[in-house]
Amino acid sequence: MTDLNEPLTQGPKPAETARRGDTGANRKGALSEAKLLEFAELLFFAYRDFTRDPDAILKDFGFGRAHHRVLHFVNRHSGLRVVDLLDILTITKQSLSRVLKQLIDKGYIIQQAGSADRRERLLFPTERGRMLAERLAAPQLVRLAAALKAAGPGAEAAVRYFLEAMINAEDRPQVSSIMASSPRAPGPGGKEGEG
Repeated sequence: MTDLNEPLTQGPKPAETARRGDTGANRKGALSEAKLLEFAELLFFAYRDFTRDPDAILKDFGFGRAHHRVLHFVNRHSGLRVVDLLDILTITKQSLSRVLKQLIDKGYIIQQAGSADRRERLLFPTERGRMLAERLAAPQLVRLAAALKAAGPGAEAAVRYFLEAMINAEDRPQVSSIMASSPRAPGPGGKEGEG
């Protein structure tokens, strides 16, 4: 099995090989710079279309992609601490505060103090927030299912491996931990904010 910490290609960087006229096609298992650029473009186009449907829905609410990301993680990991959300999204506290305030003010997320540490701020989706998160995810899930089916047998494992390998090596343990954690209950004592 390939070590995820290994670089994708061995040897010089693509720019160095291009200057020497070696596109990498002659190295065993290495892709040429042109092929890698094609994959980069495909990622841009795939992301464009993956976000197109949710973007249209978000526009009706006056929200953007930052709102979508916050709502996604709060919905999937109800009771998420604000500090953990900052770490996941790698955004500034100021950026998160603005987006979070809008989601709270409009009734999509509630914030509560932690039971063990009252200074902790825990985030929970309201029923309204859960419904919006599901509405945003629906077209993306359809697109993912269709793409995996079209890719054929073994695609699920290959795509998962590829996406995990795209994550910075030092961040993979954190991502694995987040992915392994199951969505939590709606809120403390099963209660939730007004939807």
